Parts: sequence; structure tokens; C-alpha cells
Amino acid sequence: MKTNMRAYLLDTNIWEYWYNCKGHPRECDNIQKKIVGLISREKKSEKFVWQLAISVITWGEIDYGYSVMLKKEKSQEIEFRKFISGVSPWLVPINRHTAKTYGELRASLFEKYAPNNKKTKGLRPEQLIDPITSKELGIQENDLWITAQAATFNLTLVTNDKKINRIRDIARESFHIDNWAADNR
Repeated sequence: MKTNMRAYLLDTNIWEYWYNCKGHPRECDNIQKKIVGLISREKKSEKFVWQLAISVITWGEIDYGYSVMLKKEKSQEIEFRKFISGVSPWLVPINRHTAKTYGELRASLFEKYAPNNKKTKGLRPEQLIDPITSKELGIQENDLWITAQAATFNLTLVTNDKKINRIRDIARESFHIDNWAADNR
């Protein structure tokens, strides 16, 4: 029997929306509906299996967020970690294949969007300016790493980050992205 396996790499904002229903009720509801739909689909079919994943980068962003909180609420951090651990996501590593994909994505991003006079100066992606609109591209280094992980391990990246669209423009065709927080999904 052949199994149709689909794994989803949840971005930091999706974990936060799903956990913090009081702060993001609409997004939380949309995410929960999507997960209930996946559970229902899995129960109906012996051939469909799905898995949630979390990036080591996301864990770092969570650690950073709790480290800089003005009001240190250790119990809040403990509860959030319990929530994620209770889901038992696969912890997606960074390996040499991820690093190669990251390098290719970053080079493609610079090739497509960096103004010619800035291509050799080693700017970080978040420093790039769109040559047409003169606006910052707003792409962050962590987004590139998480995208590289999703592409390397053939995962669907689940995010509500609108800045990811520039990365999607240069990513391979096999790169899958979804937004479970958005309405009508």
C-alpha cells in the first residue's frame, strides 16, 4: 500500500496564532479548522498521512522572544513550549543540503532584486531595495533559512508572512507554501 505523506513546516507566526487564541482569534480558528480537516482526511483514508514540523530557526525565534520580554512570565513560556511539545512536531535541522539550498536561494534573490551597484557589497537580504518601487524588500535572513529547510526536505511551508512572496518568486517550482491563518482557506 502506497502512502501519501505530506509534512507541513509551521512558521513562527502560525505556532503563535494557534497557541494564542485570545490574541489572534480569527487566525487561531482558521488554523484549527485546517488541522481538523487534515485529521478527518487522515481518518477517512488509510493512504493519507500528515505530519507537523518546526524549524530549529523557529525555536530560536521563540527563545529570543521570551528572552527579551519586558515582563518575564516564565509560566507563559513553559505553557507555550508544552503546547508545541504536545503536538510532537518533527524538529527540522539545518544540514549541508539546507545550507546549499540557502546559498542558492540567497544568490537568486540578489540576482533578481538587488540593484546592480549593490550586488557585490554583501548586503543582507533585509537591506535590499526594490529597484522599481524604491521600497525595502523586507526579507529576513531567518525566512531564507526556513524556506531553504522547506525546499530541502520537500515540506509545505505554512506561514502568514507576506514578505515570503519575494522568496517564492525565486524558489524552485517544487517549493510549496500555504497560509492556514488566512480566511477562506
